[in-house]
Amino acid sequence: MSQAAPVFSAVPTLFGADGEVDTGANRALYKLLDGLLDGLLVAGTTGEFPALDDAERLSLVELALAEAGPDRVIAHVGAPDARHAARLAQAATALGATRLAAITPYYLPARPDELISHYCRIRDAVPAAELYAYIFSERTGLRVPAPLFASAAEAAGLAGAKLSGSTAADLAQYVEAAPGLRFYSGNDSDPAATMRAGGAGLISGRSSAYPEVYAALNAALAAGDQEMAARHQQTLDRVVALGASVGRLKHALALRGLGGTTARMTVDPPGPELAAAIAAAVAEVSGLLSAGCEPTARMARLFRQRFRRKRAPGLGLARQHVRVPGNRPGESGHRTAGRCERGAGSGHVRRGVSGAGQARLGCGRLSGLRTIGLGSIGLGSIGLSVEHRVRAGDEHGDGEAFLLKTLADRLVL
Repeated sequence: MSQAAPVFSAVPTLFGADGEVDTGANRALYKLLDGLLDGLLVAGTTGEFPALDDAERLSLVELALAEAGPDRVIAHVGAPDARHAARLAQAATALGATRLAAITPYYLPARPDELISHYCRIRDAVPAAELYAYIFSERTGLRVPAPLFASAAEAAGLAGAKLSGSTAADLAQYVEAAPGLRFYSGNDSDPAATMRAGGAGLISGRSSAYPEVYAALNAALAAGDQEMAARHQQTLDRVVALGASVGRLKHALALRGLGGTTARMTVDPPGPELAAAIAAAVAEVSGLLSAGCEPTARMARLFRQRFRRKRAPGLGLARQHVRVPGNRPGESGHRTAGRCERGAGSGHVRRGVSGAGQARLGCGRLSGLRTIGLGSIGLGSIGLSVEHRVRAGDEHGDGEAFLLKTLADRLVL
């Protein structure tokens, strides 16, 4: 069994200098993370949810859904009382969310029966949603032992839980108490250890600021490259040593040009010495998936890319479009990169029902760039295009073209 851990990023909420939600910065962050990781958890603890009003929380959910799609977004709808949480859950599902998480009741104590009733009321409000409990005793003051969670899960039809803080150390107990459910760890220091304990993956705050190290580590684990995995784990160890406060994550993101450091809550920003260490870590991890990426890790990364289902204008068929991101300036996955539009120089390769295809290589109008676009055979009414934009002169370009064609061929078998 692979030790690669699916990683959902627990994303910070980015604010402008005036303290208002910065829609553009949050969109750019979601776009970056969606290209590298397995999904997003929006408006959670790292997202400063207690300082967001309902309209802001829902606007962030809507933004994430637009960037990543419902399968890759977990909307946090937790609140101290079940009425509020249920109302948020209904509103989030009305926007298209299908996966929800709700933190346990907090501020006032809750008896076991009250905890179970809390989740049952949310379930009644959204009977079809995939609903997770969010257990974080250090923040809520409420301990939820594994047997109690199992009872709540059975009564409310929970899909699993996110386990944060000290509760994450008990992951194996939860797996044993509620077999068949999915448990995501908030301890993002050792993804392979989470999988060995029976976890379903991570919901990680650090991955929001350092996504490349998680993507590279998972690629190496998926490829069975233990030596490379050990090297990436060492890099992750250095990142973990920097701490995971919201203030430190926002500082790292600001260094990447993603928003400012403004927060609404007390978030423990770094001092000068720690800020310098964070800058060094950002520089180290941001290049892990570009130049110098080993072929085994690169190939595993290609196979981990998700499909974006779109409608091909005028063709009346669905098209699967895979964009494989490089994250250097000008490449597909970099925050400054524009989308290749359909038409001349679009970079799309598509086939219609008739099987007659067109190859359009382009985006080369941007100085020093080229797009490699490789198409596959149409499969029934589904077309597949694979696109990767790299800097002209990239010594890996020809090898990437071969790998992309292999990827396209394999995916339609």
